[in-house]
Amino acid sequence: MVNVKTKLWFTLFFVIGVLNAQDTQPVQWTTTVERISDTEYRLISKASIEKGWHLLGQDVQGEGISPTMFLYDVDTSTKLMGNTEEKTTVKVREPLYGLMVMGFVKEAVFEQRVETLPTVSKIQGFVEYMVCDDARCLPLAEEELLFDLSAQQAKETNTNDISQGIEGTGHRKGLWSIFFIAFISGFAALLTPCVFPMIPMTVSFFTKQSKTRAQGIKNAIFYGISIVLIYVILGSLVTAVFGADSLNALSTNVWFNLIFFILLVVFAASFLGAFEIVLPYTWVNKVDRQADKGGVLGILFMALALAIVSFSCTGPIVGTLLVEAASKGGMAPIIGMFGFSLALALPFMFFALFPGWLNSLPKSGGWLNSVKVFLGFLELALAFKFLSNADLVLQLHWLEREIFIAIWIAIFGILAMYLFGKIQLPHDSQVQHISVGRLGLGILTLSFTLYLIPGLWGAPLKLVSGFPPPMQYSESPNGVGFTSSTGGSFSNKPLPEGATYGPHDIITFKDYEKGMAHAKKVGKPVLIDFTGHACVNCRKMEERVWSDPQILDILNNEVVLVSLYVDDKREMSEDQQYVSEATGKRIKTIGNKWSDFQITKYRANAQPYYVLVDGQGKSLNAPVGYTPDVEVYEAWLRQGLDTYKLQ
Repeated sequence: MVNVKTKLWFTLFFVIGVLNAQDTQPVQWTTTVERISDTEYRLISKASIEKGWHLLGQDVQGEGISPTMFLYDVDTSTKLMGNTEEKTTVKVREPLYGLMVMGFVKEAVFEQRVETLPTVSKIQGFVEYMVCDDARCLPLAEEELLFDLSAQQAKETNTNDISQGIEGTGHRKGLWSIFFIAFISGFAALLTPCVFPMIPMTVSFFTKQSKTRAQGIKNAIFYGISIVLIYVILGSLVTAVFGADSLNALSTNVWFNLIFFILLVVFAASFLGAFEIVLPYTWVNKVDRQADKGGVLGILFMALALAIVSFSCTGPIVGTLLVEAASKGGMAPIIGMFGFSLALALPFMFFALFPGWLNSLPKSGGWLNSVKVFLGFLELALAFKFLSNADLVLQLHWLEREIFIAIWIAIFGILAMYLFGKIQLPHDSQVQHISVGRLGLGILTLSFTLYLIPGLWGAPLKLVSGFPPPMQYSESPNGVGFTSSTGGSFSNKPLPEGATYGPHDIITFKDYEKGMAHAKKVGKPVLIDFTGHACVNCRKMEERVWSDPQILDILNNEVVLVSLYVDDKREMSEDQQYVSEATGKRIKTIGNKWSDFQITKYRANAQPYYVLVDGQGKSLNAPVGYTPDVEVYEAWLRQGLDTYKLQ
């Protein structure tokens, strides 16, 4: 029979082999720049394709395959002239159904003309692509492209495993935020009663096992790497099960949000002391026996033992992180687990390296359970965001803004009383007095609770914008006692046919054709707003940027606003449904229709996404995405309006 050690190493090598296989891509990208005039350039992207593989073109159609798509991160100083053109396509066979589609072998060349100001020296872009051989297609990948206008020479970009499967130009920033949130969560997990007491036990293990100082350092470092490896493998499994390019679509899925609402409520209840989430004790005993054998294998099993024994405290945190990362999509679960495990592993590793530091650690006690309870309240508050997403997508109006804010006021108000020692939960020690740190945290929590209260009467609550439902999704859209959320009289304007009142009482069309017809009638340009009911950044733009008096004046008086919700789940009639030319999928819902329109016409699929067009649908300037800077957004609007006036 194969012994346990052989099985372990075989499994480890298999997982590492799978991860390494994901790192390899049979396509390498390079970029060059050709100068046409003082203000015009040709951005050239070249793909070198390994023998036996082919790259799919920009216009392929079919279930399960995706076209090559280019995105350019440009601001108001740069204008894209037309779409990206592809050169020398040939017919290739896609392996799923054996159909012949247009693609590239050996080499692919794409060109994009731009007009820009002389002050612009570099332009960043991204390409999403899929490569296939005769038997399979690799998952959708993304490559960062950098065009150096000043040097006008090729600059090779390297394939990056983190960038594979990412959708949207703002997702890289999202990955960094996932990493930092996970890193902080790892330190929070360290301060729970399941993990903190294990630090001296771990140091004792290394002190007894290591015969020399050098061996102790080596074992401690390997122990830290083992912790990171275990959690990264967990993140990799989540990505492998759901698919790197499909996780992002779950963020607006009703069942995804409902399931994880329930899951986070269960995690919160566990942290608050209702019960403990534990793995089977047989697992713990088997791993402990392997850890006692010592050596490299023993250290690896000791790291696994840490993950299993501390699961009742780390499990809810890890689960919450994976939920958040899953809604981001791509490699976010792996990045999240790397950040979490790194924060968890570093203290264990450093205390094993320097045992004398243990004297500076605070003693274990009731404060550790207080950390668990604090995290439980935060998870409970976050759970209602997922429930709100489901309600917003279905437009049921069950969890409107006032109810959501009231729930948060109750949660954080009770948390404040708990921090002040007025409430005790099942596993708490008797509180004789509270520390200065706990008092300070209680004051901050109480202040936040008081800040939320005016939101019940229509206050914008910009500090938490994007989390509560938008202002218009409430019992009193204009605020209690007010005629308009903006203090103006826009809500008294007569509504054109097919229009409704949007954020800040802006007259808004939710149908492209009706909005364009009205724009032609009144002689104004159109601001197309690709948005979503569950889009956090869309709400931030509406509440923080659109509320600015200068922006609000433009939106009310100088443009026709057309907001297209890509996650609108209302199903279209049979005669309105069709098959997408871009994706080959059947378009059944209104949200599908606007998402397909965005992908087909503008080759973008991120929200928010803003396009200024004239009455014929011609772009007045380059589209922009999430732009939280009011001045930059206003300059972009003014540029488009100036172009419209010159026509």
